[in-house]
Amino acid sequence: MNSNLRQDLLNTVKNNFIDKDDYVGVGNLSAGLVLNQSTDTNVYRVLKMELATCESFTFAVAFINHQGLATLLTVLRDLHKRGIKGRILTSTYLYFNKPEVFRALLEIPNAEVRLFNEKNAKNEVLPFHAKGYLFEHKKYMSAIIGSSNLTSSAILNNYEWNFRVNSLTNAELTQELSLQIKDEWQKAIPLTWQWCERYRYEYENKHNDENILDHPQVPYYVEDRRPIEPNLMQKSALGEIADLRNKGIDKALIISATGTGKTYLGAFDVKNYQPKRFLFVVHREQILEDALESFYKVIGGNRHDYGIYSGNHQIDLNTKYVFATSQTLSKDERLTQFSKDEFDYVMFDEAHHLGANQYLKIFNYFKPKFCLGMTATPERTDDFNIFKLFDYHIAYEIRLQDALENEMLVPFQYYGVEDYVHDNQVISDASSLKELVADERVDYIIQQTKYYGYSGDTLHGLIFCSSNAEAEELAEGLENRGIKAKALSGEDSIKTRDQVVKELEKGKINYIVTVDIFNEGIDIPCINQIVLLRSTQSSIIFVQQLGRGLRKFPGKDYLTVIDFIGAYDNNYLIPIALTGDKAHNKDNVKDELEIEPIYGVSVINFTHVAKERIFESINHSNLTVKRKLREEYINEKRKIGHIPQMTDLQSSSIDCQVIADKYKNYYKFLLEMGEELDNLSDYQQKILSFLTVVLSNGKRKHELLLLRNLIEKDKINDELYEKILKQNNCYYDQETVNSVNYILSLDFFKGKALPNEQSYGGQALVIYKNGEYRLNSILRENLKNNLFFELFKDAIETGLLRSKKYLSNKSFTIGERYSRLDACRLLNWKHVVSGQNIGGYRFDDELKNCPIFVTYDKRKSNSINYPDRFISPSVINIYSKTNRKLDSSEVAKFKDSEMSLYLFVKKSNDDGVSFIYLGQCKPEERSFTQEYQKITHKSLEKKLVPVVSFNLQLSTPVDLNRYYMLTKLDY
Repeated sequence: MNSNLRQDLLNTVKNNFIDKDDYVGVGNLSAGLVLNQSTDTNVYRVLKMELATCESFTFAVAFINHQGLATLLTVLRDLHKRGIKGRILTSTYLYFNKPEVFRALLEIPNAEVRLFNEKNAKNEVLPFHAKGYLFEHKKYMSAIIGSSNLTSSAILNNYEWNFRVNSLTNAELTQELSLQIKDEWQKAIPLTWQWCERYRYEYENKHNDENILDHPQVPYYVEDRRPIEPNLMQKSALGEIADLRNKGIDKALIISATGTGKTYLGAFDVKNYQPKRFLFVVHREQILEDALESFYKVIGGNRHDYGIYSGNHQIDLNTKYVFATSQTLSKDERLTQFSKDEFDYVMFDEAHHLGANQYLKIFNYFKPKFCLGMTATPERTDDFNIFKLFDYHIAYEIRLQDALENEMLVPFQYYGVEDYVHDNQVISDASSLKELVADERVDYIIQQTKYYGYSGDTLHGLIFCSSNAEAEELAEGLENRGIKAKALSGEDSIKTRDQVVKELEKGKINYIVTVDIFNEGIDIPCINQIVLLRSTQSSIIFVQQLGRGLRKFPGKDYLTVIDFIGAYDNNYLIPIALTGDKAHNKDNVKDELEIEPIYGVSVINFTHVAKERIFESINHSNLTVKRKLREEYINEKRKIGHIPQMTDLQSSSIDCQVIADKYKNYYKFLLEMGEELDNLSDYQQKILSFLTVVLSNGKRKHELLLLRNLIEKDKINDELYEKILKQNNCYYDQETVNSVNYILSLDFFKGKALPNEQSYGGQALVIYKNGEYRLNSILRENLKNNLFFELFKDAIETGLLRSKKYLSNKSFTIGERYSRLDACRLLNWKHVVSGQNIGGYRFDDELKNCPIFVTYDKRKSNSINYPDRFISPSVINIYSKTNRKLDSSEVAKFKDSEMSLYLFVKKSNDDGVSFIYLGQCKPEERSFTQEYQKITHKSLEKKLVPVVSFNLQLSTPVDLNRYYMLTKLDY
């Protein structure tokens, strides 16, 4: 904190409690409510931010559940590495806290835990219902007091009220809190392993394993007397399938994430359809047995109507519901026993296997009235098109993120932790077997798995390794340390695999260690911990392996996923896999990694070191290499059955910004993807490049809306244009209208700066005259070319689709990324200015505005290392350009009350040309200070040059995640 802390806090108190208009508060010092209004501003985010930046912490909370504690384990681990400790005061009130919670608390090395023990006159322990969090920072303290216990629901999505206050360490409030905590802490009982054992016995006797406040939901597949009913998403899917059939469509595909109940969905649909005979085909016999049971539970009837047809089972050929393996049914002598129209309903589970000869042979043989394919992973890397098989009819799609949000799966706690380091050597793809199974690494793995824990009384774990040899030796290493484990590989028989799975389910072993044989086609709902000890080679495989533990199971509140992140080239795939992002945009991937998305109560966490390893991988990766883009493009083409438009890609896969940066326009992209298209002229291609590079990013809708309407109308007058803008909730002023004219006439690009007007055809796209807009006659004539017209229109619609990311009633959207060129345009400058000429900032004296660009971490910068630093989420200290003094005219412009200042910040030069917009700001009058910066001239002579430092007060405090992302090097 700076020396003005006392004054900042005084102004903040006046702002919070007296008059918000007369006094300016400092964001991180402000008092205010902490609510679970969104995943960006919930209690969990605030707690995590406070922890990440504190000097010590104290939690006084009555109720803690394992999942709530689990959300904070990585930040607590990072604090431990920095030597920062804390205290946790909790209780046994109402026997809410399960024994496993106390065991987990004891695993946290930098937190001392005690149990409330305040007693009344009868020597009875008083009810403890406190919910407070106290954080010591440098020279001040923060406290969060309210309704949120440390449970996953309370800190993530329940309707909660909490009050956050800040004070200096000598303030009465701080002293009162500290004394109260000190008093209770001295009376409290230390938590020990011996106490945990006694509590477990007492809890089991008195509590009967019932959670008083958070009643666990019974999975719908657990047998009871109630009829099994479809959930909301299944009902929606059933409606879509029925609608397709009503339209005469005879085949369809269901895309349903692992664990979302697609087998039950199929059974519900068969029950609705009431076929005379039904065939279910899959590639593994174990799946058949489970599927048959599921169908019988839903449909009921005579048990003899259900039969398995496989190498180990024969059936009456007249059985109504036939469940067959592809290996058995595909044999000619077996297949021809059935007529081609034998079954009026055929269902293929794991339908992505239809590319295999056995599956395809069965698919082509039968001619049912209706055929349904079900898969979690329709995307393939070979040339087979599963979508084409089903005539591009996707009845319903339930992706992982949607399933988590809708509570169809058990939530997960994902921990990205750094892999073992020995003698400065990090585990990598090049590591030898000896390094992978070294005693030190095995001990480290066990330490991490114990720390991050699991939900439930018994550990049911699945470990994925990089090789069968590693799996064998790791299993042996675990056994030698008293942890029961067995290795399985593709060489083991189905019988052996099934036997080992049963041992895991019964708790006879704790871990199955394998490579990839459990990626799909097997259900082990009891799995409550997944350990990933290999590089991520494919986002599809990553999700498949994650999905092994996402099925609901009694007593399992969540799945623990521990991903050991070494120095792997493919680490960049981790955030892509976790978020389902297919945009191939590095900025998106980095932002998602920093924000650590939340899906319902599923939380993604990385340790600091693990996150830095992923960032390094992102920086060195090429997400836009032609092979990767073509794979994504082909998947989209297969899905829709024709050449995708850019809008199709923007909706669900490749970001148009990637196409703009790499190919300039979609026509060139399609040619690179191997499409054969009619030739377009140089002029037409340059126009498409203008639309794609300048407008399709959607950062301002004004030009796009005008062009869209001019395609349909010969002319548009001022009044109609204003009406169009207002109908689309766009801001409207004369400077912006003038800017639109500069852009569409290409006057904005005239000059030496690149891109210039010749880059975009050299001719105005729109002519504005006598209060009317018209398309240039040259452009109008070119639009008679059908291909050019379609691509022109597609670029406009892509921009309007992408514009949904941005506020249409403001020039900039806080938290979004902009380049210097974007800023020139959106600030309504008459001409583009090269980035070099803008530098850290540039004033437009006529329009009275100035964008300020700050690269926060300058360790990789070739420029002068200005020590720009955030003082708080509302205040940043920045520096002028060199050779500026307090009386410089440029410094006076910063102080000009009519000058609008816009702050853009990026973490480092690894972020490329884009900066995150943090909002408008004003300088603090008294903060301007003359300083001198040491620079090195070409002669290598070091010289001190004058610079001016000053504070900027942001109108909107920086989002907590952004603030920590930018400033964590400061702590």
